[in-house]
Amino acid sequence: MAGHTLLFKSNYAVSSKIEPFYKGGKVQISRDEQHIFCTCGSRVNILQINTGKIIHSIEQDDQEDITSFSLSPDDEMLVTASRALLLKQWDWKQDKCTRSWRAIHNVPVASMTFDCTSTLLATGGCDGTIKLWDVVKQYCTHNLKGSSGVVHLVEFHPDIGRLQLFSSSANCGIRIWDLRSSKCICVLESHYSAVTSLAFSPDGHTLVSSGRDKICSVWDLKEKAVKRTVPVYEAVEGVVLLPGTSDYSQMGVKSEELHFVTAGSKGVLRVWDSSSARCVFTQTLPDAPALSTEEADLDPRCLMHLLPMPQSNRLATVTAEHNILIYQMPTLTVQQQFVGYNDDILDVKFLGKDDTHIVVATNSSQLKVFELATNSCQILYGHTDTILSTDVFRKGSMFASCAKDKSLRLWKMDPNSGYVQCVAQGSGHSNAVGSIACSRLKKVFLVSGSQDCTIKVWELPDPPPAVGCEPALMTARLTEKAHDKDVNSVTISPNDKLLASGSQDRTAKLWSLADMSLLGVFRGHGRGIWCVQFSPVDQVLATASADGSIKIWSLQDFSCLKTFEGHDASVLKIIFVSRGTQLVSSGSDGLVKLWTIKTNECVKTFDAHQDKVWALHGSSNDDLMVSGSADSTITLWKDVTKVELAEEQAKQEVQVLKQQELSNLLHEKKYLKALGIAISLDQPHTALRVIREIRQQEDGTQELEKTLLKLRQDQKESVLRYCVVWNTNSRSCLDAQAILQVLLTHLSPEEMLQYQGARTHLEGLIPYTERHMQRIGRLLQASMFLDYMWQKMRITGGKESVNLDDDEMDTSPQSIFIIDKQPMETTDTQASQQQQEEEEEEEDLEDSENGVELLDDGVSTSKSAHVNLKKHNGVNGGAEEGHVSSEESEDDEDEVMEISTKSLPNKFTGSALSETATIR
Repeated sequence: MAGHTLLFKSNYAVSSKIEPFYKGGKVQISRDEQHIFCTCGSRVNILQINTGKIIHSIEQDDQEDITSFSLSPDDEMLVTASRALLLKQWDWKQDKCTRSWRAIHNVPVASMTFDCTSTLLATGGCDGTIKLWDVVKQYCTHNLKGSSGVVHLVEFHPDIGRLQLFSSSANCGIRIWDLRSSKCICVLESHYSAVTSLAFSPDGHTLVSSGRDKICSVWDLKEKAVKRTVPVYEAVEGVVLLPGTSDYSQMGVKSEELHFVTAGSKGVLRVWDSSSARCVFTQTLPDAPALSTEEADLDPRCLMHLLPMPQSNRLATVTAEHNILIYQMPTLTVQQQFVGYNDDILDVKFLGKDDTHIVVATNSSQLKVFELATNSCQILYGHTDTILSTDVFRKGSMFASCAKDKSLRLWKMDPNSGYVQCVAQGSGHSNAVGSIACSRLKKVFLVSGSQDCTIKVWELPDPPPAVGCEPALMTARLTEKAHDKDVNSVTISPNDKLLASGSQDRTAKLWSLADMSLLGVFRGHGRGIWCVQFSPVDQVLATASADGSIKIWSLQDFSCLKTFEGHDASVLKIIFVSRGTQLVSSGSDGLVKLWTIKTNECVKTFDAHQDKVWALHGSSNDDLMVSGSADSTITLWKDVTKVELAEEQAKQEVQVLKQQELSNLLHEKKYLKALGIAISLDQPHTALRVIREIRQQEDGTQELEKTLLKLRQDQKESVLRYCVVWNTNSRSCLDAQAILQVLLTHLSPEEMLQYQGARTHLEGLIPYTERHMQRIGRLLQASMFLDYMWQKMRITGGKESVNLDDDEMDTSPQSIFIIDKQPMETTDTQASQQQQEEEEEEEDLEDSENGVELLDDGVSTSKSAHVNLKKHNGVNGGAEEGHVSSEESEDDEDEVMEISTKSLPNKFTGSALSETATIR
């Protein structure tokens, strides 16, 4: 660790997700066998087979569930039917709805199919009617009535020249419709339960039908009669004819007679000879325990669909657990497996030397091992009840699982093939086993915690059995009554010497693994403890509780060192990251939080789940994290701290270089490039600086106009957006108004409104522009009075008279003013009114916020003039006969002016100026 600076994590980003994409209903494979189409509520998801990724998701606008869909044989057109009784035609490659129309059915559509030419579409409704649509000319061609109940199956005869449609409904018969006459020409009756599938022979003369009455019927379509009834002893959901062009001897095909494959409630594929009605081949599932026929009817492994893939000589099946399996013929080995719906994710762990796989425990009795590169899954059978927890041995391909069936199992993955098999198993608990932990240093033992309140230590078989051998039996070396309530979590210290357990009794305990002696008890949580974890470097223990808190405990004195609070509900899982300096937690609130232990700070909160996050695990390299939730979503997180730091440093370096370039351009007076750089940096203050540099030039107006008009449209949009901000400040409003003047002068209103956000920006400019106009109006009114006084007022000092010149004026205090011969008495009331008037004017000037710097001198001069006038009235009040004459007044002509209140703005009128005064 010395010489390396530890970098705290600051952010994780979602790298990939394994989400539910199929929740039951129809499944169809494209003709090119590259995509799988399946329904999921109000969506049709399109899965790419070679990558296992959802590449398209067709969703109804009305959020109504899709009841049926069909892909045209040319793979170009997708039609969906929803509960809103609408049919929609999609260009699925563009995720675009090209047409929608009313289905005419009074109730939802239950089935649909295209003919081989991709021009006719047949829809079977729950109202017992069948309608045919010409999707090219866009009209309904047939309305076929006569079926009873839901029409759940419609199929065109492969020979389009016959113009025949086959359908089946609740009466268990198969109706043949002649589309020329729109009449039912025959009803094939053989089944006593719902007909589930139809398969036509290549010549079109033979039909094989399957049903839930546990039989398959072989029909001669020329005679319209059944040739043979094949008892299959299981409810059959799908049937596929084997093509006669390939060698299927490995599947028991010895003759050239018609053979077909069935899939049903037993969960296995079987091959039948139609001539002898015998089963010639049965698929074996080595990992799955054998089930009796009675149990098989309820088995989640029963097959619901069977789909042919003739181009690649494969078969695809869909199980009741919404898993899609692709088999390679003739060996019928599983080539790929996709999980459509995981149900609640209870636990997830990285698996493999380089964390290439994850093992997932869901709310079922099967384990799922996903390959992260392709999302292909291997389903592991063995437990007979819900699996609750898993744990992985360090740097290996072995892991353990425990379940509600009171047992635990040890699994091993072949590093070359990725094949996983159970190598050992053990039982001994009297209740569900809720937690399991593997030894850290060597693969020598397991520890399990159960709802029977006990902890057991299990010895592993030495050496462990190889893959392909029978599972060995594990025995418990130690058993200890550990808690008063369910044991929710157990964990082993990095040196394999200590064991910690957390229980529903609100306590955590520390044990010695040598003899299972109790070393200490951690008390402090208000509710049950869901997870316990040892720090990888420090002698501390972390606990997560249903009281919403996380606590760090000392292993020396069992005291609580730190408490982290931030989750709104139970904290279900915690892991240490960043060499034990940070924590990641997940809770019932659906959130994942990153904590720094030293500062007790929640660095980041990640919201990617919609339900309880039960599962959380970190990779061995500490750069990946995986979380699993009750929303059936598995999220893979990637540490992007270093990436973001590198991007930030690169961004800062670029900004420094651009700032230097900007300074050089301003010095060289290359304003267009300088303004472009400021806009690219998105720095309004820098852009304002460039604008002011332009306006300070001798021909600033022309230069500004020329620069702005050369900008691109997106740059003009940015400048307009900046103007909205600049216009709110009196110091920069003149620059904003100058820019607006150029834009409004040279751009038409239509061009302005095409700018992004132009309407909003212009609406934001109006109120502040009006406010600036009001301020300028008040200042202009003040300047009018000042200009009037400047032109007409004469000030004399001492014995000499001073002419009031237009260019300069002596504003120094004078002791004598020459006024009208008639005395004007200045009373206290007039003085107070005049003072009030001055204060009001000063307030108006302050409201302007010094927005116009050119008028500052005028405002100060105006104030000075008011002061002089006040002094003039004061001296005049004490002069003899109200006036004093000057010695040089005879050389000048008398100038008489009358000041009337009507000639001045109202705000400048007052009692002191209400009378006429003559100034000589």
